[in-house]
Amino acid sequence: MNNPSAETLRLTAASATERPTSVRWRIFLIMLLLTAINYIDRASLSVALPLISAEFQIPPALEGLMLSAFFWSYALMQIPGGMLLDRFQTRRVIVIATVAWGAFQALAAGAHNWITLLITRMGLGIAESPIMPAGAKLNGAWLTPNERGRGAVLVDGGAPLGSAFGAIIIAGLIGWFDSWRIAFVIAGVGTMLAGVLAWKYIRNHPSEHPGVNAAELAHITAGNSTVSQPGAVTSIPLKELLKDRSVLAMFAGYCCILSVFYGLLTWMPSYLHQTHGLNISSMGGATFLIFMCGFVGELVGGYLGDKWKSSGASPNLVMRSMFSGSALVAAVCMLAVAYASEASKAIGLLCVAMFFIRWCGMYWCIPSILGGTSKTGVLAGTMNFCGNMAGVIVPIMIGLIVQFTGSYFLVLIFFVVMALLLAIFSSLIDYRERGLT
Repeated sequence: MNNPSAETLRLTAASATERPTSVRWRIFLIMLLLTAINYIDRASLSVALPLISAEFQIPPALEGLMLSAFFWSYALMQIPGGMLLDRFQTRRVIVIATVAWGAFQALAAGAHNWITLLITRMGLGIAESPIMPAGAKLNGAWLTPNERGRGAVLVDGGAPLGSAFGAIIIAGLIGWFDSWRIAFVIAGVGTMLAGVLAWKYIRNHPSEHPGVNAAELAHITAGNSTVSQPGAVTSIPLKELLKDRSVLAMFAGYCCILSVFYGLLTWMPSYLHQTHGLNISSMGGATFLIFMCGFVGELVGGYLGDKWKSSGASPNLVMRSMFSGSALVAAVCMLAVAYASEASKAIGLLCVAMFFIRWCGMYWCIPSILGGTSKTGVLAGTMNFCGNMAGVIVPIMIGLIVQFTGSYFLVLIFFVVMALLLAIFSSLIDYRERGLT
C-alpha cells in the first residue's frame, strides 16, 4: 500500500467530525437532466415532421435525410468531442455544448425551407456530441470505484427517460400553441437555461466545488487512492489503448447495445401498429411504458452493481455477470416477442427486455477504468461513435428487412443476435481498476 500523503491525512482528520455532503450526486442528477433534454430535443423533429413536411413540401426521401442528419453529425463529432474534453475543462465544454444545442434547437423555428432546417439539425448533432463523454469524465473525477455504476446509469438513464417523455412534451407544446415553431423556441430556450444551471453547479473536480465539505472530499480521495498501484504506469499512449482487447470489446459491446436500443426507438411503434394493430394512442402509451421500464432498469442495475462491488466482490465477477446475464435475459425476451401472438404479451416482454438491456448503461463507467482521466474523453467519444454509427445503419437495415420480408420476425431475431453478442463482448472486458491518470 502507498503511504498516505499529508493531504490525505489532513482530509481524514478534518472529516472525522462531520457528515459528508452529497454534491457529487446532485451533479449527476444535473447530468441526467441534460441527457434527458438531449433526447427530447432529438425527438422534436420526428414529432413535428408531418407539419413541417406539409409546410415545406418535403418528399419522403428528404424526410429520411432530415431524420438522419442529426445522427451523422453527432456520430462523426464523438471522437473530436472526446479529445476536447481531455484537453479543456469538462465544465466549460458541457456548458458551451448545452447552450449551443439549445440555440440550434431554437434557430430551427426560423427555418424557411428544408435546407436551413437540415443545417440546424446538423448543428444540433455537433453541439450535443460532447455530453455523454463528459459524463464519463465526471464519473472518473467525482466518484469512487464503488459508486461509478450508479453515476454511469444516471447519465445514460436520460436516454430512455427522454425517449419516454420527448414525444409527449413536444407534441403537447405543439398542440398547446398550435405551432411547431413556438414549440421549438420553447424547447431551445429551456435547454439554454439548463446550460446556465450546469455552469452554476458543475465543477471539474470535487476540490473546486464550494459545496463539497472535507468529509465528502476525503471520501472521494480515499476511495480512488485505493486503486493506485505502487510503481504502476500512470498513462498509456492512445495507440496502445486502441489495441487493448478490453477497449475493443467495449466498443463492440456498446455498438450492440445501441443496435437494440435505436432499433426499438425508431421501429417499435411501427411494429406494434402493423403486427398487433395498435392505434396511435395505444402505441404512445406502450412506447412510454417500455422506455420507462428501461429507465427504472438503469437505476436498479447501477444500484445492484455498486452494492455488489462494495461487498468485496471482484469487479470482473460483478460486471461480467450483470452485463452478460442481463443481455441473455433480453435475448430470451426478444425471441419470445417474435412468437408472441397477443399485443399485451409482446409489450410485457419488451418491457422486461428493455429493463434488463439498460443495465448496460454502466458501460459508461468503463472508459475511465481502461483509460484513466487523461484518456477517458477520447475513449468515451470513440465508444459513442461506434454505438451511434449503429444508430445510423440499423434503422435503415430494419426498413430493408421489413420491406423485403413483409414482417418483423427477422428484425426481432437480429435483436436476439445483438443481445447474444453483447453478452460475449462484455465477458471479454477486464473491469479491474488500472490506477491510471
